Amino acid sequence: MTAVRKHDDYLTPALAGNTSTVPLQIAKTPLLEMRQVSKGYGTGAAYQPVLSGLDLQIQEGEFLAIVGFSGTGKSTLIRQIAGLLKPDSGTVLKSGEPVQGPGPDRCLVFQSYSLMPWLTVWDNVALAVNAVHKRQSRRKRKALTAHYIDLVNLSAAVHKRPGELSGGMRQRVSVARALAAKPDILLLDEPLSALDALTRAKLQDEITRIWEQDRKTVILITNDVDEGLLLADRIIPLQPGGAGDKSGATLGPEFQIELPRPRDRRELNHNPDFIRLRKEITQYLLSVSPNAKQASNIVSLPKVVPITSREHPANRDEKPVTAVEDPLQRYLEFSQITKTYPVRGGGNVNVVEDFNLKVKKGEFVSVIGHSGCGKSTVLTMTAGLTDISGGAIILDGKEVVGAGPDRGVVFQAPSLFPWLSAYENVVLGVNKVFPHLQRAERREIVEHYLTRVGLGDAMHKKAADLSNGMKQRVGIARAFALSPKLLLLDEPFGMLDSLTRWDLQEVLMEVWSRTEVTAMIVTHDVDEAILLADRVIMMTNGPQARVGEILEVDLPRPRSRKMLLEHPDYYRLRESLLTFLAECEHTH
Repeated sequence: MTAVRKHDDYLTPALAGNTSTVPLQIAKTPLLEMRQVSKGYGTGAAYQPVLSGLDLQIQEGEFLAIVGFSGTGKSTLIRQIAGLLKPDSGTVLKSGEPVQGPGPDRCLVFQSYSLMPWLTVWDNVALAVNAVHKRQSRRKRKALTAHYIDLVNLSAAVHKRPGELSGGMRQRVSVARALAAKPDILLLDEPLSALDALTRAKLQDEITRIWEQDRKTVILITNDVDEGLLLADRIIPLQPGGAGDKSGATLGPEFQIELPRPRDRRELNHNPDFIRLRKEITQYLLSVSPNAKQASNIVSLPKVVPITSREHPANRDEKPVTAVEDPLQRYLEFSQITKTYPVRGGGNVNVVEDFNLKVKKGEFVSVIGHSGCGKSTVLTMTAGLTDISGGAIILDGKEVVGAGPDRGVVFQAPSLFPWLSAYENVVLGVNKVFPHLQRAERREIVEHYLTRVGLGDAMHKKAADLSNGMKQRVGIARAFALSPKLLLLDEPFGMLDSLTRWDLQEVLMEVWSRTEVTAMIVTHDVDEAILLADRVIMMTNGPQARVGEILEVDLPRPRSRKMLLEHPDYYRLRESLLTFLAECEHTH
């Protein structure tokens, strides 16, 4: 077989012992190409490089996924392809010609929906159709508008405005509008990251279906390895720049995704190539993670008793509300819990009904299920933030009535005072729970937990100046600093990109392993549920949601994502959760 050497503009056969003249084989010009593209922000000494020397070729009809951490320059990269930003050096080429600015041949779908809120679905899509196809007849433009709305399965919502649509439906409108411009390249800048898992999965399927119809070239920016594996032909990680030498991000190694199409999530779970690629890409990303490790000089934690503890002198005479034979085995007990809400037009509906569960002292349980199944309702009832309609929740022998500092809560959105520093946000709760301590002892508690979550150098920064990931670290530190009997986490990483979630999951596990506080996390992330918990509680769909199945996670601790991917039981556990969720989806 003739070997081939690659040159810039053509391919020539390398012939051994053959002097005959061979015609040049002209290489196919990439649809899109980046040549030594660099980009940064600021000037002079304040210049901060974001991208450094990017070389990239994308062929027509290819589906490429670029995956990377937040802040590494993924959106800067795709905005240069769209022509919204110009490189500081290097060139972006489209069909061999330099990209001079934005154009309808490259349509960008953003993470946030950029729709006209006063226009209907039809009118939002028609804007693009009329702009690009203005020479077509009115009848033709009307047919095109209907075609693209039907393509994203929104024909039943054509007269609704964005405010009347779910987040997933609004993103479908954005995709329809982009496709209506008939672009050569569809650019997707983390379009699904703000959606819940079920909606995200449905839109991933929509994108696959649309792409397979005409094989339009797609560049997807994502932070989700599984999303890239499900959708793409090729995954390229964006490697963070070095903080010390102030270099920008570069492209990492390419991963060819030769998994057969169509790709089914449950079937991929058994595919050895999927398992291998998932492990290789994840391990590579972990190896280049820009997130700082825990600080080494961690302040010691004083041996103190919070006012919420049974060991505190003020509580020693309290009697349990019920006689419990083995209180450690049923430290937290849900007994026939029901939550009822009124329905418009009269009547009531039981969102949660007959929810029963016993949790051991020191156990970490995950609660998983589809959106709307009542997971967060169970958690907020446990926190005392939502009234219980029926049944009882018992914690450490006492019935839960109202909120209290014996339960530390971390919500999806960090509930911090933006004008206070990280330290001041945490010390507010510590002062309430440890009023009997000296000021220096309370300071040691706050500094201990802020350092544990990696904020030792940022504890005096205002919350408003922190990233979302750093804010959530403050929330975790604050919850642990209260020395609660029960730690409640309501999708605490749901607003963060998946790679930042990896880092904060490690932080959470590290701090929890030292306290072994009883914990319950509500999540829609299968891998997060397995990584953190001793048991996964699977809830049925609402209304009348209850405990469906319970999965024992008998994996050794301490755990890491790397260990999870290498453990022989991991994909068996993952399959159990995926199967349950898939069966629940069909009952929606």
